[in-house]
Amino acid sequence: MAVTKTLTGAIPYNKSSKVQQWDFTMQYEEGEDATYYTSNFQTSIPATADDGTVNFTPKAEGSWTLAELTALCPISQWDDIFDSQYDSVITNPPDNPVPDPDYVIPS
Repeated sequence: MAVTKTLTGAIPYNKSSKVQQWDFTMQYEEGEDATYYTSNFQTSIPATADDGTVNFTPKAEGSWTLAELTALCPISQWDDIFDSQYDSVITNPPDNPVPDPDYVIPS
């Protein structure tokens, strides 16, 4: 089964008709019918980070491609988190105690 990743949200923050920041939401799905396990990830990516790192060159929102938007997302980090979630919830779920409603209190 393959993980399906879909960019479900991209909100541009514009200044002088150029995007200065993006807010992204990406949905991950895995399992039968691609709905067995789902998780959403969000991030905000400024054109220039506080430490001076340039994440992207501002340009008009209409000139961005899906590939460019997706490339800005921290995919490898999200992949690791999703794999861990899937493993702990689906592949190796915790072995929780099961209640016995038929238990009879001894007399």
